[in-house]
Amino acid sequence: MTLFRIDASIQTEGSATREIGDIVEQEWLAARPGDPVQRRHIGVDVLPADAWGTAVSARDLPDAERTPAQKQAAALAATLVDELLAADALLFTVPLYNYGVSQHFKTYGDLVWTDPRAHGQRFLEGKKAVLVTARGGAYGPGTPREGWDHATPFMRRILADVWGAELTVIEREFTLVGVLPDFDNFTDLAASMRAQAFAAARDAGKALAAA
Repeated sequence: MTLFRIDASIQTEGSATREIGDIVEQEWLAARPGDPVQRRHIGVDVLPADAWGTAVSARDLPDAERTPAQKQAAALAATLVDELLAADALLFTVPLYNYGVSQHFKTYGDLVWTDPRAHGQRFLEGKKAVLVTARGGAYGPGTPREGWDHATPFMRRILADVWGAELTVIEREFTLVGVLPDFDNFTDLAASMRAQAFAAARDAGKALAAA
């Protein structure tokens, strides 16, 4: 079996989502030693910002009428869909940035949608997937910024409701505790949230490997 992992953090070191994703991956490998893990780091190896629009403009044209740029964009979209379809299980690690979804993940999703196999299709129907997301502050019920997380509901909608993946979501909050002095009073709560996320990641990795 193959695990396909997508990271959207702009950090390679110190990323909360990558840290949790590593635990999921470690549990997968512990249960399936030798099975391959394919990767795409869209937060570092960034997809071209203009690829989506170019792929959209190519969608209804015969290949012979497409420009070289249109052919390249359509081929990139096809590669992204190929990667998702070829995997037996999926792992997405995507942080909250400025109250919204990572621009890299949004570009990724938009480009995937231009491929005919994905456009309007639940092309990941039933495929097991784990989404890891992290937020610097706290956005739960009763907090001052309740409802300010505009990323997690969007990602749930796309991955599960639109693409059809059988999705498990792992969330961690207060990742900026210890970084911002204003959050110093929440040290114990942040440590508890981190431990809970790690435990959830271990369970999710085991479940992903067993699927």
